[in-house]
Amino acid sequence: MRDDADETVHYDKPSGGWGSVRGISLIAGKEKVSPGALDTLRRQNKPGGFMCVSCAWAKPASPHPFEFCENGAKATLWELTSRRCTPEFFAEHNVAELKTWRDYDLEQQGRLTHPMRYDHASDKYVPVSWEEAFRAIGDELRALEPKSTVFYTSGRASLETSYLWALFARLYGHNNLPDSSNMCHETTSVGLKKVIGSPVGTCVLDDFEKCDAIFFFGQNTGSNSPRFLHPLQEAKRRGCRIVTFNPVQERGLIAFTNPQSPVEMVTGKETEISDLYFQVRPSGDIAAILGMCKHVLAREERQWAERQHHLIDVDFIAQHTHDFDAFAAMVKATPWEEIERESGLARADLEAAADIYCEAKNVIGIYGMGVTQHVHGSQTIGTLINLLLLRGNIGREGAGISPVRGHSNVQGQRTVGISEKPELVPLDALKKLYGFDPPTEKGMNTVEACEGILAGRVKAFLGLGGNFVRAIPEREKMEAAWTDMRLTVQIATKLNRSHLINGQVAYLLPCLGRSEEDMQASGAQIVTMEDTMSCIHGSISRRTPASEHLLSELEIVAGIAKQTLPANPKVQWDEWVGDYAKVRDLIEATYPDEFADFNARVFTPGGFYRGNAARERVWKTESGKAEFTLPETLNASGFDDAPGRYRLITLRSNDQFNTTIYGYSDRLRGIEGTRDVLLMNREEMAKAGVAEGQVVALVSDAEDGVHREVGGLVVTPFSLPNGCVAAYYPEMNPLMPLSHHDRLSKTPAAKSVPVRIKADAR
Repeated sequence: MRDDADETVHYDKPSGGWGSVRGISLIAGKEKVSPGALDTLRRQNKPGGFMCVSCAWAKPASPHPFEFCENGAKATLWELTSRRCTPEFFAEHNVAELKTWRDYDLEQQGRLTHPMRYDHASDKYVPVSWEEAFRAIGDELRALEPKSTVFYTSGRASLETSYLWALFARLYGHNNLPDSSNMCHETTSVGLKKVIGSPVGTCVLDDFEKCDAIFFFGQNTGSNSPRFLHPLQEAKRRGCRIVTFNPVQERGLIAFTNPQSPVEMVTGKETEISDLYFQVRPSGDIAAILGMCKHVLAREERQWAERQHHLIDVDFIAQHTHDFDAFAAMVKATPWEEIERESGLARADLEAAADIYCEAKNVIGIYGMGVTQHVHGSQTIGTLINLLLLRGNIGREGAGISPVRGHSNVQGQRTVGISEKPELVPLDALKKLYGFDPPTEKGMNTVEACEGILAGRVKAFLGLGGNFVRAIPEREKMEAAWTDMRLTVQIATKLNRSHLINGQVAYLLPCLGRSEEDMQASGAQIVTMEDTMSCIHGSISRRTPASEHLLSELEIVAGIAKQTLPANPKVQWDEWVGDYAKVRDLIEATYPDEFADFNARVFTPGGFYRGNAARERVWKTESGKAEFTLPETLNASGFDDAPGRYRLITLRSNDQFNTTIYGYSDRLRGIEGTRDVLLMNREEMAKAGVAEGQVVALVSDAEDGVHREVGGLVVTPFSLPNGCVAAYYPEMNPLMPLSHHDRLSKTPAAKSVPVRIKADAR
């Protein structure tokens, strides 16, 4: 669709509505799902039901009749497809051929049905028995130095599987446990912990019923967590004001038609979500937030002088915070000219946003990967906390910080031990429970694992789900180095590109999906996960597995572990596989404060809350108080502007979740049938001398001497701030140096990558 005013590609309808219904229907048709899939959707995200494998948004205690969103439905239908990727398929296609296929076409082959071994001589996957696969993998692992191996976890594995995966790694002898959090919200885990002592957000779902204002930074609710739109709509109806900062105008934060409402569906009625929407420059959030803080402190000074009444919460600041005076002095000394230049926003706009903050009693700060995936993303988080601390908006009802996590259990995995940092894991409890000395040496996170593979130090990679090779930076160099590893093992439900880049010994092991019935010795099994608000939910499924040859993730982990580790009377893999409740007992024994009465509370409506000290105003920081921090820069990108240099924003489409591509419709941005686009505003197009429809290439402008290039991109006019361009993830990952990451967390800085535009030679 085109805007007559500026002729940029866009979508002028609200998020939700009939567009979401059509999007779900298209996926259902392509996947040819059985009628049983409808029953799964009916039970999705409800107490005693099936927990979505897509995003980690909260599950309400009193759910809607249909408690799923467009992307959640797509994820379920994608998993319950009738398509099958069988040994016959692999007999027909060698790996060299499959490498030429699009990611979408690989996954469209359907569910993997048999364990497979890669055969180098034929360049094909061949069937293998589970017993042979486990034995061979165990033999390989026993022959390797444990610290030369990496055990990766995607964000969907259950708490039970994640706990045993981490235990397996430590019993084997390492803490090399990178996970998908390292690629998205590790900046939260490090940045928040530094300033409030908690690695996760402080809000719960009820807070959204009591807040007066919500400030969004770099989070695309309409595509990434659409069920969030329901509490936002309800908040708007009771008068809550919403202010959004995002370089891209995302429809989900502009307008919403509720598919649950027959009246809205019939009449087309929509709710305006954002009162103010500012297209901040990529990496300009620090400047924008600092500008608001500057106005808040200026109002405080005037109000005290005129009325002897404080605007800021001086009692809270005195009792609960550290270093306020230094921060206030820094804010006062920062010129508005610098703030406007780095944010790309006018002073008057930032003051208008700050006035909404000042007039609201209870404020919630929301952010996503548009904040975390920058070189100085941690400093952006610290600056946002500064704003909230000014008026005591941490540690009380209706207020707080609420990062929106991505994959369904990515937060929970860290809770139960998936961490490369041994200081975050109760090693003494593990020693007592299992009678061994857990390794204390820091392990590798995602970036460090990639560095180890490039250097030849990593000899084996075991992937519990995900599409690691496709998701990481520096993809071309990584794919070339990947094949030098001795062993690669991928546990998965569908074929993806990572399964085509193999070590000298390679196995592809198919597992049950969360939507499928998991029958073990004690009967049908329950699994659990943690949502973005630290609530734990149980999930039980009824669908018939895609193949009789599939094993659960937990059973696969146990099968490999038994063949790798020496016998230990305190480690009962078979017993744990037979009854997952016993694994939950182990989690409770390891983390007694957070998981007390775990099995009894599995199906608590709305989940059971595992607690958060910062919510109670107990600050587990170095000073014992919440920290005001002084940002070292107003530009979070980590590089300077230069003639011809752009800040590249990587985007996910409406038809995508992480690296999974459901189709080629980015409906909410008005882009259909392709992902090979370069989005930029018309002013920048004119400056660059490129025309709409012209095919160009992007080249890396990192100052490291390495040539990186992605071509075949069609120039497409789009509403963006000056100085930046946008294109899709993961296609743009080859442009991102491995060294381009948040300085504290090493999260890849995918939201502001230095690039130049050149003519495509093809």
